Parts: sequence; structure tokens; C-alpha cells
Amino acid sequence: MFFSKSNKVLGVDIGSSNIKIAEVEFSNPKLARLVTYGMVNSPYAINGVNGSTAIPQIAQILKTLCARAGVSIKQCVISLPNSSVFTSIVELPKMSDKEMNSAVEFEAKKYVPLSLADVDLAWSPVGESASSQTSQKILLTAVPKQITKDYRQIFSLAGLELIAGEIEALSLIRSLIGNQSTNCVIIDIGAKSTGLNIIENGYLRLSRNMNIGGETITKKISQTLNISFLRAEQFKKDFGVRKNTFLPETIKPVLALIKNEIKQLLTIFQSHGTKLDEILLVGGGANLPGIIDYFSDLGITVSLGNPLNTVGYNENLGEVLKRYSLSLSIAIGLALRKE
Repeated sequence: MFFSKSNKVLGVDIGSSNIKIAEVEFSNPKLARLVTYGMVNSPYAINGVNGSTAIPQIAQILKTLCARAGVSIKQCVISLPNSSVFTSIVELPKMSDKEMNSAVEFEAKKYVPLSLADVDLAWSPVGESASSQTSQKILLTAVPKQITKDYRQIFSLAGLELIAGEIEALSLIRSLIGNQSTNCVIIDIGAKSTGLNIIENGYLRLSRNMNIGGETITKKISQTLNISFLRAEQFKKDFGVRKNTFLPETIKPVLALIKNEIKQLLTIFQSHGTKLDEILLVGGGANLPGIIDYFSDLGITVSLGNPLNTVGYNENLGEVLKRYSLSLSIAIGLALRKE
């Protein structure tokens, strides 16, 4: 365990257009409690370029956000950006951790398109092989060292202690599914990208990233209707993709790219005997009116993910929290990490 004396952990999700935080307390062994949260727009992005001028700005925004949210802990877990992290699910014989470290390094050479000297490697078990009791599935993660260096600098400048980092998919599983042995698809629609995650028996089986998101939809509306970006953003929030509005035909081409990718993944997994029971939509883009109906013709249940099911919270904040819960799924999942 890496808890502080107060048994609290701060989850920090630095996205492409905003920063989200969630502080969780583990004083109750049955249900962790959301102590505080926060979200703020950020025009800066971590680009992995040495000496990035965005680092001090991001650090200051994060520091101010923590202060305003009343964060009481320094120890934090962070999400690693999908666009910068290489992940693969590999099957290996069961072995000791020491042997696994060597085996993972050997396997990484097959999957990571960078020199291993330039990346930080990590691995974690994600279940036994369905075909053999002597094999296990491993999630292999490779993060460019420059990205790691940039994150460490940001959190140091923000006065926070970086304890661990993980890919967004694992955080989403923790906050939306918990310990349930569920087969589902988690679609995380962010501002600039969309994560597609296949979950089998509660474990990650595949994670893909698409370079389209909520801003892609807004730009499409802006161009089609010849209106400003801000006005298009408001149109999107007000009307969405509901059938009785004038926007669906403008938005559908963007959402169709996501839907077609999901269709292909469903076909692939179902052909291998894995029945996926549900699609969970999260991320700021999942607030789009009518989005559940849009994906409902895929043949499985579609619903909005709810990270508030895995934490306790002040009921007086319930209505406000529900407005932002879709955007807080990763931050809450990060804060729920115990090890």
C-alpha cells in the first residue's frame, strides 16, 4: 500500500483540454469516499518535447486547482496519455516476477516501435489464459522517458508527490466496473480523442485510441453551419444528435467513425466466443444529447458509465457531481488505486 497517514489518494487526469482531480479517502473498508474533486480548462498540452514551455503553466494550473478544491494530500496517481503510451496484451508462461521482467523486456522489442533505452517499461497481470492454466495474460506498457520526465517536473512544480501512473483504461475499469467479472466496451469520448476499451471478465483485453473527439464534432458543426466555434459548442450541448433536431446529419459522420470501429471489434471478439454484454459511454463527449440512442442499434445495451457507484460522497453534492461524473471517471479510478 502507498497510503499516507490519512489513507487518502489524489487522482490526477491531465487531458488534452482540461485537468480533472479527485481525492478519495479509504477510512471505510467497505466503501471509499470521494472527499473533493475539481476540473478546470487548460489550453496547454504535454508534447514530449524537451524543455517544453507548457510544463510550468500546467503545473501552476494544477497547483491552483488543488488549492481551490481544498485537496489535503500530496500523494497522487496520474493517468498516462493514450496518444503517448504503447500498450499490448501478451500471453506468457507463468513465472516469477524476476523472470517476468526479463521476458517482458524481450517481448517489448516486438511491440514497441522505439528503442527500449528510450522508454520506461511496466507490466501487470490481466488474467489467466483461457486456453491454458500454465499461461497468463500480461499488459505490457511502454512510456517514452521524455513523457515521464515531463510529468515528474509538472508534479514537482505543483508541490505533489507522484506515486504511480497508469493507462486510462485501467482507471476506467476500476471506477466503472470495480471487481465485477463483466464483459463490456468502455467508450471514453474526450475533447480530442476517443478511447475504445474491450473488457473481458473484468480485465482489459484491448485498448485503442482514435484521434477524434468532442472538439471534432464542434468543428464539424462550425464549418457546416458557418458559425463560431463557441456557438457551435453550445449548439452541440443543447441539441446533440437527437432525431428531432437539425444537427444529427452534421454530427453523424464523426460518430459513425466510432460506431464502425466498435462494430468491427464486436465482430472480432464475438467470432472468438466472447459475448460483450454492454457499452458504457464516458468522457465529456458522452454528455451529447441523444448519444445513447445513436449507439443503440449495435445490438447490445448502451448506457452512461457512473463512477459514483464505486465511491461514497456527500449527498448534498449529488446533483452537481452528476453533472461532471462522466468527465471524472478516470480521476476517480486513479484515486481508487490502492497498490
